[in-house]
Amino acid sequence: MRTVKGGEAEIPALGLGTWALKGREARDMVARALAEGWRHVDTARMYGNEAEVGQGVRDAAVPRDQVFLTTKIWPDDHAPDRLRAAAEDSLKTLGVDEVDLMLLHWPSKTVPFEETIPALDALRRDGLARHVGVSNFTRAQLDVVVPLMESPLTVNQVEFHPFLDQSRMLERLAREGAALTAYSPLAKGETAKDRTLQEIGAAHGVGPVTAALAWILAKGAAAAPKTATPERLGENLAALEVELTETEIARIDGLARPDGRMVDLAGVAPDWD
Repeated sequence: MRTVKGGEAEIPALGLGTWALKGREARDMVARALAEGWRHVDTARMYGNEAEVGQGVRDAAVPRDQVFLTTKIWPDDHAPDRLRAAAEDSLKTLGVDEVDLMLLHWPSKTVPFEETIPALDALRRDGLARHVGVSNFTRAQLDVVVPLMESPLTVNQVEFHPFLDQSRMLERLAREGAALTAYSPLAKGETAKDRTLQEIGAAHGVGPVTAALAWILAKGAAAAPKTATPERLGENLAALEVELTETEIARIDGLARPDGRMVDLAGVAPDWD
């Protein structure tokens, strides 16, 4: 699978997002995705499905070192002692000795980064995570966090799709040698309805969803689309084979709009820049 370079990691460019997948559905979707060639799985403690995701990885019988496994720690657990305990609990729940990538799920509004970042670095240094990074951090917050890090910043996982311009974040991360991983890359189903994406997808013999993912990949980002529909796994994976023209990329760039953000959790989200 095509990879994206982030810090010292080679991240499979498409990862299976598992938000809202529960129980047998989560386990079976992970196992099926890996059987069909996916090699990146994204979960989080807050999703409540780490046990099922871990079982799905084992059920797929794909060697563990071929699966890039990401999980995330909620800001309630960003105090150093709580971060360590949460990470250890995630590993136990997933049934693995280490994850490939451990992220801070959202920036904490109460625990200073000066306390959290050394504890995050320690997870990598002590072998609980091969790589570390953040999610939902602003560019201003990266300015504070990156100088505190002993480890290379691997990724900032943020909302990114054709309706939300993240060009400045892409540029900021590129300066650090870090990657952007897109969550909600299909804009909660809105990409399937867009006429421009439908036209561009048709020109390549694919659907609008595949075209949207191909656009994210063309930007040099990774993407973690979630699906509960087995048939969609192949449709999403097909984005790896689509090469958009510069004109097509520019047309999709033009879909961004001021109200494009769809994930903005009250009381949790930072002041976006």
